Amino acid sequence: MNGADLIIKCLEKEAVDVVFGYPGVAICPFYNSILESDIKTVLIRTEQNAAHAANGLARVTGKVGVCVVTSGPGATNAITGIATAFADSIPLICITGQVETSQLGSDVFQESDITGAAESFVKYSYLVKNAEDIPRIMKEAFYIANTGRKGPVLIDIPIDVQNQQVSKFRYPEEIKMRSYKPTVKGNMVQIHKVAKEVEKAKSPVICVGGGVFLSDAQEVVREFARKHQIPVVCTMMGIGVFPTEDPLFYGTVGNNGKPYANRALKEADLLIVVGARLADRAISNPDNLMKNKTLVHIDIDPCEIGKNAGAGIPLVGDAKHIFEDLCNEEITCEHNVWNETLNLYKENMPKKRTPNKEYVDPAEFIKKLSYAMEDDAVYVADVGQNQIWSCDYHIVKKGRYLTSGGMGTMGYSIPAAMGAKVGAPDKQVVAVCGDGAFQMSMMELATLKQHGIEVKIVVLRNNVLGMVKQYQHFTYKDNFSMIDLTGSPNLEKIAEAYEMPFIRLKNMDGVDAAIEQLLQTEGSVLMECLIDPADLV
Repeated sequence: MNGADLIIKCLEKEAVDVVFGYPGVAICPFYNSILESDIKTVLIRTEQNAAHAANGLARVTGKVGVCVVTSGPGATNAITGIATAFADSIPLICITGQVETSQLGSDVFQESDITGAAESFVKYSYLVKNAEDIPRIMKEAFYIANTGRKGPVLIDIPIDVQNQQVSKFRYPEEIKMRSYKPTVKGNMVQIHKVAKEVEKAKSPVICVGGGVFLSDAQEVVREFARKHQIPVVCTMMGIGVFPTEDPLFYGTVGNNGKPYANRALKEADLLIVVGARLADRAISNPDNLMKNKTLVHIDIDPCEIGKNAGAGIPLVGDAKHIFEDLCNEEITCEHNVWNETLNLYKENMPKKRTPNKEYVDPAEFIKKLSYAMEDDAVYVADVGQNQIWSCDYHIVKKGRYLTSGGMGTMGYSIPAAMGAKVGAPDKQVVAVCGDGAFQMSMMELATLKQHGIEVKIVVLRNNVLGMVKQYQHFTYKDNFSMIDLTGSPNLEKIAEAYEMPFIRLKNMDGVDAAIEQLLQTEGSVLMECLIDPADLV
């Protein structure tokens, strides 16, 4: 066996069944060895999207996503995808090829210090110097990626180490890392304090973030909220923890959130934040918001507690374990008046829109699309105005809503949807993007075709960079710069080039039939919706 063979055996031990990547000379030993394995390989068209596809797979399966690229530009291209996963705490293993060990530091062809370059965007990184270390490194890497606050781990492996001969393979059965022992169980004294605060509270609110999904705590958080009739709001990454139309759910908070959700946060006397960072997109002025209320902050990463808002009751641990303990606490409380107040806010504070009837109304379109989608479907939103419209108007039933929240990476939706479909082939997967984001990842239509991956793609086309235009409209008084997408391709011809069915929707006439055609047509489909360039989120 050689080092590359060991990597494959380690991936098999970790039950990895698909790898997204792009080959090059420095990673060829790996891709030669994988031919002897049942692990599926998916050739993407640019390395950033290998990480995005692994990201999408990880989020729908709960497993660690794996991407494998070559040295130099292959590795540096992947950094944006790695950073995207890091910002949203998504567990990834990114394996990069590297030049020969003896040539490190010599500035030879396609050498890059990728462990140094990616240092800010990984939980940990390895530069492998000896093939004998590969089993230990791989075991540690998967453990680090998928425990504690999850995230990407980088393994850089020189070509000579991949080719190095080894006599035997033994995969470690357990992990011993003195410096890495994440807290899982919550402190029971703090849990009792939370229970007492819930009993005292007249107007409590639970704010859920992406950490609830990462700990697989959706069911137990719902159980706790329903048991005590506590209203729930969410950050962008927490969309889908509660079904959108659940009577206890009041929507997304933040600058572009629901006004009644933000009012619920403001008027709450007890705020229980779980698996969320309380960053600026969710709460712009935390010091003002936290006045006259008790903040309970639950997170597996102790560094996040108190970073953006001071917590009255900090509680470190895994959300699933903590809420299982909270559900066992004896709590007597009643919040009918508070819930009725929030229902009045919800009824009387909807966002008002005046859509142009000559175009597709993105808000109404997304609602109709949501209702037509299967109950457990996966909806992947890109970044820009389409993301905000999706956050506001997509109806989650029993499925998932994926997007790039922390990094806001344009071009995320198509490769992430591709990975989600590979990870959950029985689920319906829809990607929604703007025409700017589409052109950042439209090369992956080839990947969809080559590997027979079925993703329904909706492009909300307004021929501008809509979110930037909106910002320039308000901030620079319509002094627009660098937002015109003139020169964009004819999407019908793009679809034809990839032999994909194409649908164009010019306005809301026939919208239901168009959506039915999108969802019922076999294979991947490209749909274009013409949006008023003046429409605002």
